[in-house]
Amino acid sequence: MPFNIGPFELLLVLILALLILGPGKLPEVGNALGKTIREFRKASSDIEEAVRVEPATAASAAAKPVATITPPAEPTAASEATTEDRTAS
Repeated sequence: MPFNIGPFELLLVLILALLILGPGKLPEVGNALGKTIREFRKASSDIEEAVRVEPATAASAAAKPVATITPPAEPTAASEATTEDRTAS
């Protein structure tokens, strides 16, 4: 058993829980505890899967060519003249 809990310790914990919570609340607490453990396991498996998938996508992204951005062309005398004509109108 996990955490080296023997049958005597487990029985003692169950008896204490029964005395503290009572017979009416004990099933509800057990159900909530079970849901919490299931959600934790699901979240941890999702994280493990994301970590496993991430290096594969990073390798494929590194293989793709990177587009280069060219700076805009220097303005010429002809383009400056057309801008001045537009502002004068």
